[in-house]
Amino acid sequence: MRILLVEDEKYMAEALAQVLKKNNYTVDLALDGEYGLDCALSAIYEIIILDIMLPRINGLDVLKKLREEKIAVPVILLTAKGETEDKVTGLDCGADDYLVKPFKTEELLARLRALGRRKSELVPEGILSSGDIELNPNTLDIYCGKKTYKLTLKESQLLELLIQMKGMIVSKNSIIDKLWGFDSEAADNHVEVYISFLRKKLLSLNSSTSIQTVRGVGYLLKNGRG
Repeated sequence: MRILLVEDEKYMAEALAQVLKKNNYTVDLALDGEYGLDCALSAIYEIIILDIMLPRINGLDVLKKLREEKIAVPVILLTAKGETEDKVTGLDCGADDYLVKPFKTEELLARLRALGRRKSELVPEGILSSGDIELNPNTLDIYCGKKTYKLTLKESQLLELLIQMKGMIVSKNSIIDKLWGFDSEAADNHVEVYISFLRKKLLSLNSSTSIQTVRGVGYLLKNGRG
């Protein structure tokens, strides 16, 4: 697996790169946001580890540019800020996961394994459909009529899970297990954030398909208005 690590603290970046290489990852290193963006736009990476506080171009702007260019590679954000608002901002920009500094390298490796595992387990061949929407898990595109929207990996995985359940209720615990892994530290608010993102995108597509909350139980995909 080829990884792009964008981190301006040289000592930390080189140390992380060595750890990743020892764990059989191929790593390219960028020490500023401008060079990191140039590398990322090549679309040759399977995962990007991206610091938020970067010289020249900050990590969030790098991430926004990637999503604008329809590059859907999974991104793990590194941030020194642990407040919920900062985490949500990063996720809202299209990140798939985040780590708050300082963190243990074992946790980063676990997140990388989880992203790789979730992608391989949840991405099937072909188009999935429900009501008036279609999802291509391979390109992360959602279609409704003539409109198209690019999802992040986590958004695509969540929508795929809801579609596969065919109108049955999916609990938050089940979503966490499928998308983050049973041994992750993901909590209910992670699920709520991605449910909110998906609802906004369904609305922007003017879809009649909606995600319904069953209080105290979970979520289900409902087709048709009313």
